[in-house]
Parts: sequence; C-alpha cells; structure tokens
Amino acid sequence: MSSTDQTLDNQQRRILLDTARASIRTGLEKGHPLVVDPGDYDEALQAQRATFVTLNKQGQLRGCIGHLEAIQSLIEDVAENAFSAAFKDTRFSPVTSSELDQLEIHISVLSPPEPVAFSSEEDLLRQIRPGKDGLILQDGYYRGTFLPSVWEQLPSPEEFLAHLKIKAGLPPNYWSDSLQVSRYTTESFSESQILA
Repeated sequence: MSSTDQTLDNQQRRILLDTARASIRTGLEKGHPLVVDPGDYDEALQAQRATFVTLNKQGQLRGCIGHLEAIQSLIEDVAENAFSAAFKDTRFSPVTSSELDQLEIHISVLSPPEPVAFSSEEDLLRQIRPGKDGLILQDGYYRGTFLPSVWEQLPSPEEFLAHLKIKAGLPPNYWSDSLQVSRYTTESFSESQILA
C-alpha cells in the first residue's frame, strides 16, 4: 500500500486537527498560516496529499477551502487550508478570536481524482455512487466540486449533479459533449469524532 492510499491512524488524525487549529490561532495572532516542517512528522503526514478543511460553528458552515490536486505534504496542506478556510473564504467574514473555541474542524483527505467515462447524463447518473463519490465537474472555464459529505444534504444523484452544475456557474439542466467529470473519495474526520 502506498502512502497515498493508506488510512491515517487516530494519532495522525489528532496531529492534523491540532495543526489546523494552531494554524487558525497563528492566523489570528500573526496574520499568516502556521509554518510546519514536514520533516518533523512521520511518513504518512509527509506524503503529498490534497485536503479540504471545513469549519462549522454551531452546526452551520463557517468556511471551507481546499485543493483538488496534491501540491505539498499533507501536514502543510492542512495548515494552509485551515488558515484559508478561516480567513479567505469569500462567502464569510474572517473568523474572529471570540469564535475560535466554537469552531468544529473537519478534515477531508482526498484520493487522486479519476476521470469518469460516460455517454450521456443518464449514463453518468448511473455511475455516481451516492455517499461515496466526491465529484469534480468541468467544462471550459467552469469548474466546481462537491465533497462526499454533500450527499447528506443532496441525497439523490440528480440533485447532487444539478447543484454541482450551479456551483460551477452553469444552469442545473446544462449538458454538453465537452463536459468532464472526475470522481474521488475522501477519508474524513473531525474533532468530535477523535475526542469521542
């Protein structure tokens, strides 16, 4: 098993969650993400992985930023994305010091995206695996992604795909022969799961 498809143990998950929180704290105090040296961590956290960091406050989304492609070590990606989710998600105002203790941090580690081959929208819908697949939809400059966790709000493939088109800036009934879709899975965990 390569380091890109091995499951993280609880201690590694804890380190990533602690790093995410420390990066937000560093952002509040110094205005930049926590600087981490991958060499200080074990091999699994040094592996190049893509992540998304989601912040929730009292059950509501408070920020979500990530990468779809692996561009740096897992530990660095989490530190950067936690900072960005807290301070650079344009849908929200930057996180304040008074909110830090109310934030629930959720990390999703992505598998490498794989293209889906399909002949029609019906064919694509048949291939989507509800609850499991994250999707990347792209047509020219239009691009959007939904993490697998979005299935909780949009449980049917039809709803999931229609809303993903909207997120990418396209009409919900849009279809084109140049449309491209890739799928990925995530290993997801949050502080409440690790603390439980």
